[in-house]
Amino acid sequence: MSKKDEKTNVMRVLEQNGAEFESFSYSSDGANAEEIAKMLGQDPLALFKTLVAVGKSREHYVFMIPSCEELDLKKAAAATGEKSVEMIPQKELLPLTGYVHGGCSPIGMRKQFDTFIDETSVLFDRICFSGGKVGFMVKVKLSDLLSLIPVKTADLIK
Repeated sequence: MSKKDEKTNVMRVLEQNGAEFESFSYSSDGANAEEIAKMLGQDPLALFKTLVAVGKSREHYVFMIPSCEELDLKKAAAATGEKSVEMIPQKELLPLTGYVHGGCSPIGMRKQFDTFIDETSVLFDRICFSGGKVGFMVKVKLSDLLSLIPVKTADLIK
């Protein structure tokens, strides 16, 4: 099976729920999210990276922000109602979510954490995010994402 024909768990979940999506595969070779968006011919502002953080309460949160932006931890804390949040260490990502760095998707995590997406997402009918494996992206209607997992919109970027 070629990489183009390969399906990830994220793609299977989308199919099982009748969500329309496009899938893209790419060679990561250390490229950052903005470079990947350009490789795929997608708007970097409509390609969202998935970040996992932990609050002062030790609760975990998922944040989706445009690939070319940076998460504002103070805004993220305000969105969650926490006093503060910090990014989790990379070594904790796989055991916590089931995903590796660069392949983390808000769909299909081991546990469904409170998930927040930057308010700029409403500017796009469809957004791209990780297909659940390094080298894979999916492009989904925002409404389909919101019907699959509970996501709150918030101001999250610097």
